[in-house]
Amino acid sequence: MRWLSFLLVAVAALGLAPVAQAQTPVVPGVRQVPDSRAQVLQSFSPLVKRSAPAVVNVFTRKVVRERSSPLMNDPFFRRFFGDQLGGEQQREQNSLGSGVIVRKDGIIITNHHVIKGADEIRVVLYDRRELEATLVGSDERTDLAVLRVQAPSDGLPTLELGDSDGIEVGDLVLAIGNPFGVGQTVTSGIVSATARTMVGISDYRFFIQTDAAINPGNSGGALLDMHGKVIGINTAIYSQSGGSVGIGFAVPANMVRAVVAGLVDGGRVVRPWFGASGQAVGPDVAASLNLVRPGGVILETVVPNSPAARAGLRVGDVILSIDGREVEDPQALKFRIGTLGVGGKAQLGVIRQGLERRHTVALEAPPEDPPRQATPLQGRHPFSGATVANLSPALAEELGLESTSRGVIVMQVRQGSVAQRLGLQSGDIVVKINDTEIASVDAMKRAVGGERESWRLAIKRGERVMNVQVRG
Repeated sequence: MRWLSFLLVAVAALGLAPVAQAQTPVVPGVRQVPDSRAQVLQSFSPLVKRSAPAVVNVFTRKVVRERSSPLMNDPFFRRFFGDQLGGEQQREQNSLGSGVIVRKDGIIITNHHVIKGADEIRVVLYDRRELEATLVGSDERTDLAVLRVQAPSDGLPTLELGDSDGIEVGDLVLAIGNPFGVGQTVTSGIVSATARTMVGISDYRFFIQTDAAINPGNSGGALLDMHGKVIGINTAIYSQSGGSVGIGFAVPANMVRAVVAGLVDGGRVVRPWFGASGQAVGPDVAASLNLVRPGGVILETVVPNSPAARAGLRVGDVILSIDGREVEDPQALKFRIGTLGVGGKAQLGVIRQGLERRHTVALEAPPEDPPRQATPLQGRHPFSGATVANLSPALAEELGLESTSRGVIVMQVRQGSVAQRLGLQSGDIVVKINDTEIASVDAMKRAVGGERESWRLAIKRGERVMNVQVRG
């Protein structure tokens, strides 16, 4: 037994505890720091074996038509030269990504940018079987898409969507996908941040950040917790080289759940209309309001008769939480409202004049009020060739604008028209024409009636208002 005694001495010298050493009992539901090497030296293999079959590869094919001569993209040259400079050519464009099977009937989640514009979508299962997929629906604002495949006779493996609000920084996670097309790959890491809102990837900027290696091709794959539940859909990386540098982002599962429910059950995503907007509370504003720390959203606009207005909210109120979840900035407010389904109510934590209050807001669909009244404009004026519409909460949501936006919006600009030559674009909001505020399509039709020697236009594009002088 001398060899056993030597082994025990060696183990002690290395600072390692024998496997049989007594360990701190594990209390269910309580997070504990490992107190032995045996607790640390664990394998993810059982979790991967159970989860990996539900992560698929997504391949898309798109036929791109382009002119053989770039000059033919100019209407002037096409008008005078016809097809003499060359006709159209076709080429095939392929892309790859990943997806997650979440329902036995063949529902698969992936990213919008993976399948955007695809003419054909094919899914490759874990066991290399290929299935044709159809697009159920896509939500560009969250960069999510839902596919459907015909489930084989032996069924499909699935993964459950977890509660992304339950994760904490430091939690272990696994990322599963198909990076660079090399085949299914599993990487591990931790949650390095939550509620990342300063990442300009999609309209709903609220991401889980992880250092698990994510690379091109991982898009649409699963970010798993240690219970094998999907806590996020891997979407993007921060990189200057195109490869992983340890900063990846995933759409939280709670947003994924809301998008899937909308696309599968209703054919489109309908998010609640709040009817108020504001800015983040920084240090200076927090000090002026006698807040303990910066954080929250101070309201700058409350639309009359909106859910926010009927809940009793006012300009100057600071929203700190929704249903007990902290709201740090406008993107967090947008995310929290967006993950709640239409119908029911939400509880808001608010500070007004230094006092904490509770407000209950109804979760209602954005109304089509006023009706959009899409109208093509013709005549001798700067907007000739543009199609405009009344901007309602429903249309603002559809176009990814703030729900408080109002006025007349340019929906389309005809190629070669006066409006197009002046540089008008889809999404421009008409603020004023010759110093007259434009609140409706009817008001705009009156404003462009008749001939003028010059036109003064105020056009809002994004956050900037452009003042333009046009000669008649």
